[in-house]
Amino acid sequence: MSENRPTLLAIDDEPGMLALVERFARGLNFNVICHPEGRGAIEHVSQLHPDVVLVDLQMPDVNGLDVLKAIREVDPHCNVVLMTGHASVDSAIEAVRLGALDYLTKPLDFDRLRDLLTTVEKGIERREALMKIDADVAHQFEFQGMIGRSAAMQDLFDSIRRLAPHVRTVLITGETGTGKELVARAFHKVGPRRDRRFLTVNCSAVVDTLFESELFGHQRGAFTGATETKIGVFEHADGGTLFLDEVGELPMSVQPKLLRAVEYGEVQRVGSLESKHVDVHVIGATNRDLRAAAAGGQFRSDLYYRLGIMEIHLAPLRDRREDIPLLTAAFIRDAAKRLNRPLSGISIPAERLLQQAPWDGNIRELRNVVERACLLCEGRMLSEREITAAMKTSPRMVFGPSGSETGAERAELEGDLLSTVQRTQIDRILKRVGGNKTQAARLLGISRRSLYRWIDRLDRVEAGPSRSED
Repeated sequence: MSENRPTLLAIDDEPGMLALVERFARGLNFNVICHPEGRGAIEHVSQLHPDVVLVDLQMPDVNGLDVLKAIREVDPHCNVVLMTGHASVDSAIEAVRLGALDYLTKPLDFDRLRDLLTTVEKGIERREALMKIDADVAHQFEFQGMIGRSAAMQDLFDSIRRLAPHVRTVLITGETGTGKELVARAFHKVGPRRDRRFLTVNCSAVVDTLFESELFGHQRGAFTGATETKIGVFEHADGGTLFLDEVGELPMSVQPKLLRAVEYGEVQRVGSLESKHVDVHVIGATNRDLRAAAAGGQFRSDLYYRLGIMEIHLAPLRDRREDIPLLTAAFIRDAAKRLNRPLSGISIPAERLLQQAPWDGNIRELRNVVERACLLCEGRMLSEREITAAMKTSPRMVFGPSGSETGAERAELEGDLLSTVQRTQIDRILKRVGGNKTQAARLLGISRRSLYRWIDRLDRVEAGPSRSED
């Protein structure tokens, strides 16, 4: 069966009619699938995603209108044409009301059927052309893996091009999910160290007592369990770029050594009296307000000012909504390729839903919703139904903000959101990734540290009150 030809599914209990339709439609360059009864044919709709279905109104096993309803449930965008030898005004009106493309009487008017199939084929071509245009437009506004036509994103791309060849230290700020790591990688790829190492440390995922060892290494015997000498990430990144994600989570005790490493290129392994010189470009990223944290004594002001010599702020998605259609087109294109599905776009009402959503999780949340909708979609176009369902099961909508909750938000999370919904979500994701908590946290749109906190909270809730509280 050719992938480049539209598909027609013909459903009729008369073999002669099926043969006639098949011969005619093949002559119009359609792939044709014939089925002699209605119930079994519905399965073909969900499996093959035909572009048009011709169904007889009166069949022994099921009424054609019921088949039409079932098809519209499976694929709201499928073109359905009813055929009947017993035409009536009421049945024609009901067919159109239920979403039928047209209503033909037997014996078939093949000139009219040709016009209908030509209309369907042109509609497919227009849809595919629009998707190609969307993909081309998205490509035009793509820079180092990021897509944006908004003024904010175009200014960002220009800043990276101008600054990357010269800066050694960058601080990237912005809400969770705005793409801070992509910006860091763009600075590395555009800069003079593009052929050297790019290493990432998620500061929220490192145990507090091991921060110093992870960043700067340790000597054998420096502490209990240090059975071998270890090189830290600063030494590993020598000559390249080190990305410190969620740098605002660094313990105060480690910040002086980090400042020395950033400012003078000096690192000292735990348990060693000697310093080593490294040449590392350092890029930090945070969703916290480090200026306020420094003013309040929660972050060293000298380290903040050293990291923030060049500060790049990423606007949240809700402030650049003109980028949503391009991002959506790119996510659908990628999902269609990965899932090997005939996805060709999104309906206008569904796109309107995406435009109106708050997107607290920003681009990461949009991508998760679109990918989930693509998994749910049985047809070629994402509809309101798939987008609505994907939004309802969005992990960020289940879990809310993470990583930097205020005291009030944390109390609310512990009080109101501890339920079986979160437990089910966590268990499902962990099972999918084989128990890998780093991957699970990424899929949930939260940090690994936040995931551990959620598991701990849910375990406490499930255990109930302790004996001392009885």
